[in-house]
Amino acid sequence: MYDLHIANKNYSSWSLRPWVLLRELDIPFTEHQHYFTTPVGENVQFKAFSPTALVPALQDDGTTVWDSLAIAEYVHEAHPAVWPGDREARAFARSAAAEMHSGFSALRNTCTMNCGLRIDLNDVSAPLLRNIDRLDALFREGLERFGGPFLAGPAFTAVDAFYCPVAFRVQTYGLTLSAPSQAYIERLLNLPSMQAWYAEAIGEAEREPEHEDEAQAAGTITADYRIG
Repeated sequence: MYDLHIANKNYSSWSLRPWVLLRELDIPFTEHQHYFTTPVGENVQFKAFSPTALVPALQDDGTTVWDSLAIAEYVHEAHPAVWPGDREARAFARSAAAEMHSGFSALRNTCTMNCGLRIDLNDVSAPLLRNIDRLDALFREGLERFGGPFLAGPAFTAVDAFYCPVAFRVQTYGLTLSAPSQAYIERLLNLPSMQAWYAEAIGEAEREPEHEDEAQAAGTITADYRIG
């Protein structure tokens, strides 16, 4: 069985990707949660399971895989359902996942993941607006080309897992998307695995000052649903 090391569910978008992928595909794993210390980039205790001291990290019978995209590819070798079976859909899915993995910097920097909050943004900058427009175009292309209800066809795959953190960001910051894209976001938010993650995220008592400061800087907090 895999061992998956993650961080705070309220904040850790990178951790969410492999967690929701494994849960949604019913791939057994043991969760190991480690909370961020301050500052976030100096979590030296994470070195015990991750060579970069970053999460997520997957351990499998003596093999350690770090980085969410590498984890998806590693798990795919034993579980083909991680990526679409159709070659064209798989190419699209991998490209879209890689784009999320390395791009959308304005979205990441402005709209950091904080599941339990609702925030009215101070400003939608031109770079953020371009990111939102690109997301909308990408979602509509995938849904139209492969027929939905997921981004690369009828089944949930790794590309959907990579956009699950975006679904929480859309919810937290009230980002505006087209009707088909918004329906896709709602589909992700209503997945059993996403509902479970959200419930555990808002139940966390831990607060990480750096992430809290980012949320305050982004805009006006209109609601805080965290119960921890």
